[in-house]
Amino acid sequence: MNSTTRKFIFHDLQTIEGYIDPPDALVFLSLLQSQNSKSLAGGIAEIGVFYGRSYYLFRKICGPEQKVVAIDLFDLGQTDDGASPQYGRFLDSGRRLGLAVDEELVIKGDSTRLSADEIRAKAGEIRFFSIDGGHMLPHVVADSQLAKDCLAPHGVIAFDDTFNPAWPEVTVGVADFLRENGSEFSAFCMTKYKTYVCRRDHHQLYYDVIAKAPDLTAFDHVETEFLGSKVARLHNPISRRMVYELMIRSGMSAFSERVYR
Repeated sequence: MNSTTRKFIFHDLQTIEGYIDPPDALVFLSLLQSQNSKSLAGGIAEIGVFYGRSYYLFRKICGPEQKVVAIDLFDLGQTDDGASPQYGRFLDSGRRLGLAVDEELVIKGDSTRLSADEIRAKAGEIRFFSIDGGHMLPHVVADSQLAKDCLAPHGVIAFDDTFNPAWPEVTVGVADFLRENGSEFSAFCMTKYKTYVCRRDHHQLYYDVIAKAPDLTAFDHVETEFLGSKVARLHNPISRRMVYELMIRSGMSAFSERVYR
């Protein structure tokens, strides 16, 4: 990864309120760059934009020509006249970072009511689908089915908040999805916050990407088994996380990327 992209992930991206942390940002980067290098084309889709931290990560990695579909209710702090401070902050972040939003690709609404055709009409088949929407079981069931229905053959689904005790139904939903679609889909990577899934015929490809990615060498790679599939679990020691958070809170974000070398 070049120094400009590292600066973006460890400094610029942290100026946007959100939840994707450096380990997952580096997994996103490694997977997307691998797809680019192998000409595995397709759009990007994200359910649960919040203020755009992961959205702008997609935009930075994939460039201005890539179609990134952003799906969110955008109703945080909504006023009686329907104005959305959340959506305004989302757009402002793009202007500040020099990554303008293509508003034709923004879907304001309930993801559980969308069809795969609506997403494909905007971006074609999807090569990377990030799910971080509603955290109750019906939401996870609907969103995972939506992702499956518009995913490219080589596509990846990233489920957020799996194994988070604050949101136990996410874990149930992801496990149910893999059990019900076990002949077609399997997990290949897990981090503290996310589980990454692909079709079985691409499992070894993506497992190897995670194992060999230069930007992931800072993490302990632990092989584990999840519902019949070999999974690379990336362990980020608490000592490193504490040093990183201390640097961020001390105004040293410009140097924080050194913690992950």
